[in-house]
Amino acid sequence: MDLGLRGKTALVTAGSKGLGKGCAQSLAREGVNLVITARGKEALEATAEELRKAHGVKVTTVAGDITTVQGREAALAACPAPDILVNNAGGPPPGDFREWDREVWIKALDGNMITPILLIRAVVDKMIERKFGRIINITSGAVKFPIPELGLSNGARTGLTGFVAGLSRKTVRHNVTINGVLPGPFETDRLRANFSFNAKKTGKSEEELRRARAEANPAGRFGTIEEFGDACAFLCSAQAGFITGQNLLLDGGAYPGTFG
Repeated sequence: MDLGLRGKTALVTAGSKGLGKGCAQSLAREGVNLVITARGKEALEATAEELRKAHGVKVTTVAGDITTVQGREAALAACPAPDILVNNAGGPPPGDFREWDREVWIKALDGNMITPILLIRAVVDKMIERKFGRIINITSGAVKFPIPELGLSNGARTGLTGFVAGLSRKTVRHNVTINGVLPGPFETDRLRANFSFNAKKTGKSEEELRRARAEANPAGRFGTIEEFGDACAFLCSAQAGFITGQNLLLDGGAYPGTFG
């Protein structure tokens, strides 16, 4: 299927590794020119060169922390009017809520709720003027099925989801959609960090925890960033203009509810 995206421009934050890279790869394959951001310059440049060689698209890099004012300003200077915005940022660390003071909470909200909202605010009106826009927020399966040790993520990402539920109903008549993609267990650094945290807490090895988690998933495995990226690309497509305010859960069937 031709997704109707060739020649469009996407801003993908935290796009050098993991799920962000998966989205960048799938969009580049569809002929989308990219601006990708990340804090680590070396990995960012390596990913950009990989995408250029594989797909022949223009890839601009912006090294910086998207959760800061300076990081957002730099990204928007490089890409002031994207057709597609993929909001992504590393999740806050796991832990016990008793240990989290106000500053810890503010940092989590800044990274996983306020930053995406500010980026949406910066680009959505230009999308409306052009009568095309696709905004994807990478959140977490924890929005539907909270994970106790990820309370910071549960709170911040659910706040973003609630905000988007209202805004997305106002923009869709202009062919500007806003959706969430909710990852379950994917082969990423984030997943490995969670295994490390739980290994220290339980005394079990990381490999033991990893094997048990994979076997417990109905799919019997973890997802790949390629699978995640392709789901993102479809929601960005010309064909997806009637899908908005939705939260697509990609978790191999782990969520036990009827309406996932």
